[in-house]
Amino acid sequence: MRDIRWAMAIAMTGIVGCRDVSSFTTSGDSFQGSVVQASFVRAGVDPSTCKCLTLDANRLQDAPGAISTTDGRFQSAPLRSIPELWNDPLSTLNFGEGRLRNLTYVVSATTPFDDGAGQEVFAVVSLMQSGDVEVRLLRGAPPIDVDSGSPSTHVFAVFPLTRHAGVCPCSS
Repeated sequence: MRDIRWAMAIAMTGIVGCRDVSSFTTSGDSFQGSVVQASFVRAGVDPSTCKCLTLDANRLQDAPGAISTTDGRFQSAPLRSIPELWNDPLSTLNFGEGRLRNLTYVVSATTPFDDGAGQEVFAVVSLMQSGDVEVRLLRGAPPIDVDSGSPSTHVFAVFPLTRHAGVCPCSS
């Protein structure tokens, strides 16, 4: 009886830990959507910005896809994997309801930010149970001294994306 319980525990671990996400591969299509309008979850991104994401679910660890935005900040910018992350507990990041998997990448902006601190942005890609995708962009934080006169170039934006057929209008 004890052996049966052990085998069932191992089987359940495999079921929970291994979720098939192959349906998220875009294969000529893209996930598209506009930034969430609420200013309390949007900074450094124009409210009219649209984002497109191409994704290859078979290459999540090395060449997962690219993003483009209508504001020109990203144009077919590749999502870059952080190899060490796949062996760290952070790779199991889980937040909110309805997410099959949360993935963390770095993407370089096509156009530079005004602060000279580089073009790197973190992208958290959430593969949703609904078949949709959410992308969060994070870069920096507001200055500690808000009266310094320096413009803030931090970014925080949430993009709920749905699958659309054909070429993305955000791509050039």
